[in-house]
Amino acid sequence: MGKSPDLNDPKTLNEKIVWLKLNDRTPLHTKCADKYAVREYVSEKISDDYLVPLYYHTVNVKDIVPKNLPAPPYIIKTNHDSGGGIFVYDTLQIDWDQVQKSLKKRLKHNYYWESKEWQYKNIKPRVIVEKLLLTEAGKIPFDYKLHCFNGKVITIQVDMNRGTENHFRNWYDINWNREPFKWTAIKDGKKTDPSDYDIERPSTLEEMIRLSELLAAPFCYVRVDWYDVDGQLYFGELTFHHDGGNSPIEPSEWDLKLGEKLNLIKH
Repeated sequence: MGKSPDLNDPKTLNEKIVWLKLNDRTPLHTKCADKYAVREYVSEKISDDYLVPLYYHTVNVKDIVPKNLPAPPYIIKTNHDSGGGIFVYDTLQIDWDQVQKSLKKRLKHNYYWESKEWQYKNIKPRVIVEKLLLTEAGKIPFDYKLHCFNGKVITIQVDMNRGTENHFRNWYDINWNREPFKWTAIKDGKKTDPSDYDIERPSTLEEMIRLSELLAAPFCYVRVDWYDVDGQLYFGELTFHHDGGNSPIEPSEWDLKLGEKLNLIKH
């Protein structure tokens, strides 16, 4: 952003996210950043009805072979890092030796040393295999990310067509009005700017907000991710430091306006 963050008196949202990286550290953060362990938290807080079906998990990459897995489609990923996943639609099209090599490398990688996000530091790495969520049309569902400040949803990010040239990221308020700002990231070399068209207000919006606030209650700031698959909600993940506090909010005055809405609490 061309300047150092003020961590003695943080005012913008990005400054406050960086401050939280350094000061807001609890065992619950570690549990909820763990894509395997968070399932227990979600089950206790809301219901396991919202969990993506878990097909398999292991700490041994040699176990990741077709005979141990169900019929596709499914996604293979690790529980302790951010992003990435192996989409399996046809087991015959997969190089399983290469999959194991890739997973072995990822299991050895501690994401904390890359991101300095403490909650990743003490996660015990494992491989998880989940059902690949697809709409009735066979497409990857939209990704709804609800940013919660002090337990309340403040703004909603919608990622569309992830992994394609048409990956857009729209921003809405809780009444599904377009926000006057963008919070763009670089994904696969492409900016995730908002689209020039609107997407329909999801029928599950009120449910998403209610559930997100239940999950967000213990935290100062957290992003709660959801997938809406033809009207059925599935929990995605909890993220405590959106883009690491490193992506500019534009226009820049909205970084400050959003920051004013977040009260910092050190645990």
